[in-house]
Amino acid sequence: MTVHEAAVMEALERVIDPEIHRPLPDLGMIKGIDIDGGRVTVHVLLTTSGCPLRGTITADVQEEVGKVEGVEGVEVTMGVMDDDQKKALREKLTGHAEREIPFTKADSLTRVIAVTSGKGGVGKSSITANMAVALAGQGLKVGVLDADIYGFSLPRMLGITHEPQSIDGMIVPPIGTDGVKVISIGMFVPEGQPIIWRGPMLHRALQQFLADVFWGDLDVLLIDMPPGTGDVAISIAQLLPNAEILIVTTPQIAAAEVAERSGSIATQTRQRVIGVVENMAYLTQADGSRLEIFGSGGGDTVSAHLGALLGYQVPLLAQVPLDIALREGGDSGVPIASSTAAHHASPTATELRTLAAKLAEHSRGLAGRPLGVAPVRR
Repeated sequence: MTVHEAAVMEALERVIDPEIHRPLPDLGMIKGIDIDGGRVTVHVLLTTSGCPLRGTITADVQEEVGKVEGVEGVEVTMGVMDDDQKKALREKLTGHAEREIPFTKADSLTRVIAVTSGKGGVGKSSITANMAVALAGQGLKVGVLDADIYGFSLPRMLGITHEPQSIDGMIVPPIGTDGVKVISIGMFVPEGQPIIWRGPMLHRALQQFLADVFWGDLDVLLIDMPPGTGDVAISIAQLLPNAEILIVTTPQIAAAEVAERSGSIATQTRQRVIGVVENMAYLTQADGSRLEIFGSGGGDTVSAHLGALLGYQVPLLAQVPLDIALREGGDSGVPIASSTAAHHASPTATELRTLAAKLAEHSRGLAGRPLGVAPVRR
């Protein structure tokens, strides 16, 4: 039986790039197809010679082309795009030649949430990682920007095992647990090396992560902020003026007082504080009772005081209990709120998914945004 090139190309349309999430032919990654009887050779062009997913792409091509009637064997050869091909691909993906921040465009439907805290050690990054997988579990396309430049931890928490790929200066973010896209300065420095940067360098790094990274079509972008109200908070307010603020605190009153200051920045940046998360709220005992190790009332205090200061309701969205499995999930790269986590049905995981559901309810609408359609005259 004769194998037709059109049938092979149709099969290749079902092979999706693991990071860009587009069919290989659409990305210009198919250089050619050779057919010799029942033997088919597919020549693939990678975006970079060190592509860590070349094995996955090879296996997917062999699987799909192998299903074509008459095919007896599939060989895959790998080449690398030249500079012109990479430039054309970047322009095709971004829709423009110049770099710009897509989330500030008038037609952007991506909701941007900056997750912040007044001080370190309250579990802000853990909350961010778990919200990301919980939102992804609800069918949303989620990206995470690790803006905690000095204390980055999200690559490990979200199971990132390889470096980002670069296409003509455009960075393709690695895909973490449950399909979450992640970018962090931790992906660009040797393990154990500290980051010693001042304000202008921090601003430039954040600007690159927002403009030079191919985020694709996201429903939600979560930004894991450093604690406090320093340079990064100011830069994010300048670069993403429409970003909303979510505050993480603990029940301890001393921590809550500091958290209020991180929320009060909204009076100057004109950003909206959408709520408060109280982490480490309590420890559930064997008899079902709650042990409030860090006291109680911190989340309610932050909620009430910020509501009075800002002139609108700042709800307490969640009270997340202490849970060893929460820490274990972060260390293993599978957050507890993921459906694939061993303890995904625990009260802690349930509370985190409930938090994500509350945030998902307030997705950005289409009011006032161009839809790209025009009336048809009859």
